[in-house]
Amino acid sequence: MDEGMDDAYCGTPAPDPAPLDAGPPYAECVLCRKPTEYPESTRGATLCPVCAWQEAGRTACSG
Repeated sequence: MDEGMDDAYCGTPAPDPAPLDAGPPYAECVLCRKPTEYPESTRGATLCPVCAWQEAGRTACSG
């Protein structure tokens, strides 16, 4: 085996180039108050990805 491949495989990933705080002001999730992927100017109830996924699961199972 080539040692260079092991080093590349086990290396730590690079940090995200654009953290969430670096962008425009984001709307808060209406359930958990964490920032969403939507700008503050978005109208309606905004959900973060986690709450959106949980809400989809709840509505899919309520027959």
